[in-house]
Amino acid sequence: MEKGKESIIGHIGKAFIWSVAGIQTAWKNELAFRVETIIILMMTPVGIWLGKTAAERALLIASALLILIIELLNSALEAVVDRIGLERHELSGRAKDMGSAAAFIAMMTAAIVWALMAYERFCGS
Repeated sequence: MEKGKESIIGHIGKAFIWSVAGIQTAWKNELAFRVETIIILMMTPVGIWLGKTAAERALLIASALLILIIELLNSALEAVVDRIGLERHELSGRAKDMGSAAAFIAMMTAAIVWALMAYERFCGS
């Protein structure tokens, strides 16, 4: 291995550390992330019970985790926009609104998946 070249294991280790730091930063600074994380942690056992198959359980859990993924991306986008400048600008507003819309769509996606699974569990054959 050439000097200065990072090993795959070293890269994975650093990426893991940066990812944990990102989650810690979101937890510390983003109320929405904290609330969504707590709700998802409480709902995960319900999703495991609600799903009849491994695929259904995976879909329920994945749709919930999608909310956190989008919330992290939205928070990152907002941080970059705020870093550029705090003055009001049409493009900054659009970027923040679209990030918020993405988070909302992720929540609606999860709600639809969970509602359909609950309907099948309780009202389906």
